[in-house]
Amino acid sequence: MNWTQPADLRAQLGRLWQRGDLLRDALQEGAPPDAQPRFPLRLQLKTPSSADLTERLPQVRAWAAELAALDFVQVQWQAVQHRVQGRQNLPAAVWVPSREAALACLGKRPDWLRFSAQIAQTRQSLPGLLPWLAKRPQQALALAPQWPQLLALVAWMQQNPRPGIYLRQVDLPGIHSKFIEQHRAVLAELFDLALPATAIDPSKTGLGQFALRYGFLDKPARIRFRLLDPALRLRPELATADVALDADSFSRLDFGPGLQRVFITENEINFLAFPPQAHSMVIFGAGYGWEALARSDWLQNCALYYWGDIDTHGFAILNQLRGHFAHARSFLMGSATLQAHSALWGNEATPCTGDLPLLHPDEAALYEALRTGSIRTGLRLEQEHIGFAWLQLGLNNLEQ
Repeated sequence: MNWTQPADLRAQLGRLWQRGDLLRDALQEGAPPDAQPRFPLRLQLKTPSSADLTERLPQVRAWAAELAALDFVQVQWQAVQHRVQGRQNLPAAVWVPSREAALACLGKRPDWLRFSAQIAQTRQSLPGLLPWLAKRPQQALALAPQWPQLLALVAWMQQNPRPGIYLRQVDLPGIHSKFIEQHRAVLAELFDLALPATAIDPSKTGLGQFALRYGFLDKPARIRFRLLDPALRLRPELATADVALDADSFSRLDFGPGLQRVFITENEINFLAFPPQAHSMVIFGAGYGWEALARSDWLQNCALYYWGDIDTHGFAILNQLRGHFAHARSFLMGSATLQAHSALWGNEATPCTGDLPLLHPDEAALYEALRTGSIRTGLRLEQEHIGFAWLQLGLNNLEQ
């Protein structure tokens, strides 16, 4: 029997709640008189067939009585003249008469009241955020305990656009840097609604650039490097030191013609053990994201070598680096290195499959083989498996 059961009717109301439709109705308080009300709400009802009346009349009558006993719906009855069973009075439609009946059925009246309070508070203090409540009612309801603090922070930002301080310096009751960090995704959407365009930097996107997007100070990106030539030094006692500078300070370095080559490696041990090289520096890479390094225009005057894993993501990172430094070359990322270390091949769990237009022809051919699995599915060679004798050979070849 596929007749609609009481649980099916509750499930229909439950879907309206989960989609946020019932909560959105709270935003319609004060709507124009001609606005279409949701209630009475007709629910979908599958009724017994003529064959069911012939073969299962007792079950049909029990089903009708069960629907009639429900306290959250009103049943619309219809007299049916059956050729075998005669005249039968059966449910033809069911209606939820009111919002109160729906909330009682679902046990959601406390949530409705809580969300209504959020709406009232928002309408009074920051009505520009009401569209967000309409868009994400369930998320807003989950944030009800934090909603006063979120509103206070948005109001503060309206009064202090692009504040030029660190998140930890925001001084509002109940609001601290961890609170802001924990709610960055929500705050980004609220700020975008509430702040003028002049207070938002649209070029900064994603949670990692939240502070910069809204004019907060951000922790400076640091670039870690070693000078491989003792003749190059920041200070005499720092001839071959492992140094980290903020990106702005790094961009102001000036070694003149003494610095000719810069290597970038993604593995820390390779970075620390990179052998001495005349006129050279090695930088500890940071994977995807080269914005901090891109500030250093002087790198455009150096030969730049990138040493990453031989896998699809290694080539994707190289492709991204070339977006800032078109002259960058790959180092120890060719087929010869891959084949020489076949005993150390590993597996790449989630290969990159996008097009990488900035790869050179030989790199593009190897990348294509990796992403299509033509050599072996999921093939990768991590740079940490490449021996230092091979590294030295590669450096010697550069000097020839």
